[in-house]
Amino acid sequence: MTETWDLSSVRASYDTVAVDYARLLGTALFGKPLDRAMLAAFAEYVRGDQAGGGRAVADLGCGPGRVTAHLDSLGVRAFGVDLSPAMVAVARRTYPGLRFEVGSMAALDVADGVLGGVLAWYSTVHTPPAELPPVLAEFARVLAPGGHVLIAFDAGDRKIRLEHAYGHPVALDVYGTPPDLIAGLLAGAGLTEVGRLVREPDGNEKSPQGFLLARKG
Repeated sequence: MTETWDLSSVRASYDTVAVDYARLLGTALFGKPLDRAMLAAFAEYVRGDQAGGGRAVADLGCGPGRVTAHLDSLGVRAFGVDLSPAMVAVARRTYPGLRFEVGSMAALDVADGVLGGVLAWYSTVHTPPAELPPVLAEFARVLAPGGHVLIAFDAGDRKIRLEHAYGHPVALDVYGTPPDLIAGLLAGAGLTEVGRLVREPDGNEKSPQGFLLARKG
């Protein structure tokens, strides 16, 4: 695929912050029971689905691998993909028993219809909403019929420019996306909503956080 400036900037920014990002967010899930509940529901759907049960789950935009490892602890066969080589290097060092690859969630090196699940844990937040349809179509392409996708996202309705994060200079746009818009875009990709959760901001979060679970077929 032809990379945009934004994609290159996202990679460079996360390469810069990878080590400190992993250090600062390594235990973040421990204090977020609703986030863990959505991950647990996703894992249960994947394990229980006749088509998806036993199939691999891709954690797209996996960063340093903390959520990939959490999925593994929930009994699903998870692997991670991230745009940032530095993030993938941290993930491989931290979780040597799991598989991590460098790649773009918009152009996956995965065959059609082979995955039981796709997780996008805040990994679509740097993609402008107008550019989400081909990304979600790629999620649908790699899912087996009956497979599930879980998207975690900022449920606001604004764009924020980050120039400093995790102790480093960065160049990142963060897009808030209303849940109804995410649901509509998923439907357009052939993914039917199963359920959603919206919780109030926690800690340093500035807006509500959304979690949307959908199924293919």
